[in-house]
Amino acid sequence: MARQAARDLKVTREELLAFVRPRHNGILVTTRQDGTSQLSPVTMGVDDAGRVVVATYPERAKVANLRRRPAASVLVLSDEFGGEWVQVDGTAEVLDLPEALEPLVDYFRAISGEHSDWDEYRQAMVEQGKALVRVTIERWGPVSRGGFPPRLVD
Repeated sequence: MARQAARDLKVTREELLAFVRPRHNGILVTTRQDGTSQLSPVTMGVDDAGRVVVATYPERAKVANLRRRPAASVLVLSDEFGGEWVQVDGTAEVLDLPEALEPLVDYFRAISGEHSDWDEYRQAMVEQGKALVRVTIERWGPVSRGGFPPRLVD
């Protein structure tokens, strides 16, 4: 099997969003009260404004952290472990119900498309007391891929 070279590809905002939109696995990084990092595996999407969106519950540590300090990073992963990834950094906001309801519909659409019963979905979001995190992307790294240093690739 041929060795794969590691790669870091600088991308424009449009290329970044094209890379991120079909990927829904991520690690959201927030800051605890003591200044250390708190990492949360999340299902994520990208809304029409190009923000990373994550459905959650208001009681979660990530929400408390973001309310205190809205800086966030998201490591966007590919479905396969050895696939490409990118880190995006920005400012997060937390939307609570009722303000979060329609953005939660947009979140679902970004990940899964159309729901069979939007009234049922909205009711479930209200009953569960869901919240939505939106991260406005301000910086991003290269789209990266692991592998061997180029000097070791045949």
